[in-house]
Amino acid sequence: MGQDTEKIAYISESDQTDGEPTVQSPADDFADDLADEKTVATPDGTISPALHAVAPAGTKPEERAAEAVATPALPADQVPDGGLMAWLQVVGSAAILVNTWGMINTFGVFQAYYEAELLRTHSSSEISWIGSTQSALLFLVGVVAGPLYDAGYFRHLLIVGLFLIVLGQFMTSLCIAYWQVMLAQGIAMGIGMGLTFLPSAAILGQYFSRHRALALGLSSVGSPVAGSVFPILFSRLQPRVGFSWATRAIAFILLGVSVIPIACMRTRVPPAARRRSLIDRSALRDAPYLLFVVGGVFAFLTLYVTFFYITLFAASRHVASDSFAPYLVTLLNAGSILGRIIPNALADRYGSMNLITVCIFVSAVLVFGWLGIRDLGGAVVHALLYGAFSGGVVSLTPSVIVGLSPDMGRVGARMGMSFVVMGIAILVGTPIAGAILGSEEHPQWLGTQLYSAFGLLLATAFFCVSRFLLYRRKRNWKA
Repeated sequence: MGQDTEKIAYISESDQTDGEPTVQSPADDFADDLADEKTVATPDGTISPALHAVAPAGTKPEERAAEAVATPALPADQVPDGGLMAWLQVVGSAAILVNTWGMINTFGVFQAYYEAELLRTHSSSEISWIGSTQSALLFLVGVVAGPLYDAGYFRHLLIVGLFLIVLGQFMTSLCIAYWQVMLAQGIAMGIGMGLTFLPSAAILGQYFSRHRALALGLSSVGSPVAGSVFPILFSRLQPRVGFSWATRAIAFILLGVSVIPIACMRTRVPPAARRRSLIDRSALRDAPYLLFVVGGVFAFLTLYVTFFYITLFAASRHVASDSFAPYLVTLLNAGSILGRIIPNALADRYGSMNLITVCIFVSAVLVFGWLGIRDLGGAVVHALLYGAFSGGVVSLTPSVIVGLSPDMGRVGARMGMSFVVMGIAILVGTPIAGAILGSEEHPQWLGTQLYSAFGLLLATAFFCVSRFLLYRRKRNWKA
């Protein structure tokens, strides 16, 4: 999103008193705003001196009037783009990623344990519904979390969400039946993740402008770090102290990590003057945004097939020993650490949309390469590379949505809308892969692998079309 869309279009009386500007009401409320004495645009179409002070030189009156309803955020030169408070938000966001995507990336070892021990009477597809429900709710709850974030309830979302994540993990340690695991690990933790993930990404837009993608990438490192540590921790502790205490050990870590965002994360931009609805109707007419969301559906439908099933593949094909197979999930997450940092650092220079398109395409190529894995060396290389490029897809998605939003006041709603449909894709994606796979005794790996590969290719195609339409609109290849 260009700096021009981030200009302040009006200044309220309270802003002049407090010395801190607020964001503007949405475009579809312009008629009401003209009647509001706090608005500087006058009914006859003229613009007050306050607006002239911030509008670019040479701007036509009708263009300035259009800016007056653009619902911008802070001026670009007022966004800190660094400093102690800004980087504390990155640290807090990274902690939230430990509790959210870090746990989702760890589910592969839980899936393997459930199939072998706790839930061995259930099929792979049935067990994967637990992890996919957790992942889906992280996105689906965003349709509520986004508008609540825009309305100023960031702290409430943070506290309630982190509480549900920790509670769900502790309750999982007590589970002995499928429905109990689904309720604790799937639903309770999933809702908590949904309440915290979207705000943790959206808040960085208040502190970073030029380096926004890099900030999002650094914050997302919490996910692969947790995804690397937790599988090793669980695999080492479970044979010694049992499933319950191994799960509780992770829960205690989540509890300690939760203190960080609660202590240091604060919003710096007041909520919008007028409350937004759950749906940003302008997004339904935004072709690049819609095409990106459709591509995201195919991406998240198939992106996590490798994370959920690589351990089972390695063990069933005797690519790795039963003791080493869970470490492939760790390697996936280890590779993802670089995938969260490098593409996001490059995105600030070359554009988030460009980088995510490259990452999703390479991920598809690597899944085709999965077809040829015959030994441990191939599995290790595949895990590291796929973790890196798939990590880029996940970490760049919020940055792309921010860039496709016309102003910061609509970021929460647009993230929520896109997360709903992507969440549904995650919900059904891995269970579909499990149904294609079939029984553990006679798994159909070819069908499962091709399902993932072609889904990622379709996502690449939609991203490319979205990128082309965005170029036609902005005449700029950096996006």
